[in-house]
Amino acid sequence: MPSAIEQIVDAYVRLKNRRGLDELMMHRQRLAVDLKSRSGYDFSLPIGKIDEEIAIIEAGLSRLKAAAADIATTRPI
Repeated sequence: MPSAIEQIVDAYVRLKNRRGLDELMMHRQRLAVDLKSRSGYDFSLPIGKIDEEIAIIEAGLSRLKAAAADIATTRPI
């Protein structure tokens, strides 16, 4: 069963919502920076999870770019 972030990314890709994916990516990146700057507690598990989510979002962005490139090459002139 896909994780919640995988389902969200799949929906954004299906809807061709690049802005939504970009915002999701920026949010996760801000979370990662914030957690990495903190001390006094071991944040390695949440940081690892956020890094996994960033990788999933990057894959979604790649799928979206590939789909846009396919449409551009198959569109009649």
